[in-house]
Amino acid sequence: MADSNTLVMETSKGRVVIALRPDLAPAHVERIKTLSERGFYDGVPFHRVIDGFMAQTGDPTGTGSGGSDLPDLKAEFNAEPHVRGTCSMARTNFPHSANSQFFICFSDARFLDKQYTVWGKVTEGMEVVDQIKRGEPVRDPDTIVSMRVQAA
Repeated sequence: MADSNTLVMETSKGRVVIALRPDLAPAHVERIKTLSERGFYDGVPFHRVIDGFMAQTGDPTGTGSGGSDLPDLKAEFNAEPHVRGTCSMARTNFPHSANSQFFICFSDARFLDKQYTVWGKVTEGMEVVDQIKRGEPVRDPDTIVSMRVQAA
């Protein structure tokens, strides 16, 4: 597996580059890398996109209730703030329920701090994220075309 901590996400709107933060959430970063290398995220929709808040993806069913065949992760809550460009894991009301779904913050969402696991930050392409079609659920949603760990 690539030893790089950079993720390249090609979306239906364009390219987004994410810096992974294994220093904050090593198990979550490992999960994102594993699923990316498997092609799990390819074709997956942005199923929940709330203007001024965040764009959520990572559910192959597009319903918000799906995930991967891997076990849920133990929470790795950290003090990294939920601000514009933050990548964080989605979960149910149960803290240790993150699996494959994640979201990218459009703007500050500090009320999520220390309650969701931050694992990365968009370093290029936030203008692309800003163009993702809004909705809950999204009609004819934008998708992740491919997501891979950048070669080291």
